[in-house]
Amino acid sequence: MDLDAADLLLHPVRLRVVHALAGGQVLTTSQLCERLSGVSKVTVYRHVALLAEAGFLEVAEERRVRGAVERHYRLREDRPVVDAAAAAAMTREDHRRGFAAAMAVLIAEFNAYLDREDADPAAQGVAYRQGTFWLDPAELAEFSGELRAVLEPRLANGPGPGREPYLLSPILFPTAPPAADTPPAQ
Repeated sequence: MDLDAADLLLHPVRLRVVHALAGGQVLTTSQLCERLSGVSKVTVYRHVALLAEAGFLEVAEERRVRGAVERHYRLREDRPVVDAAAAAAMTREDHRRGFAAAMAVLIAEFNAYLDREDADPAAQGVAYRQGTFWLDPAELAEFSGELRAVLEPRLANGPGPGREPYLLSPILFPTAPPAADTPPAQ
């Protein structure tokens, strides 16, 4: 199967696998099955194989366990990405599918979090808020740059003592074109 990076990631299960392996995690397919609640074992195995075949995952280690080979997977550092050019080439339908996949992942991961015995949304800083920003194109570019500057240093963090993985999903899109008679903000 010849899929590009966008096609591969526009699927909720594959996107959840990528999230589970973020930060240098090395996991077996069985461990991934435990983390992806609500997804059948057969489905996880199929999507892990597809991601490995497409170059997103690599085998970090193999072990013999009860006569079978157990593979430990990790994300490839040089894995394909959906860059600005690929995103620009996506159709509106591709964007619809991508957004639906991202929302399905958020719902599944949030439900899995709430199902954990140690889930404590208030103590663990869980937040889900929405706000409206009025931005012109220059302000939007500046805002995006400021967000990248804040987030990039944290993206380099890996697993460590006291660290727990957090899923952050910034979503930004214009909600409606301004009316022709809208007065400027004061």
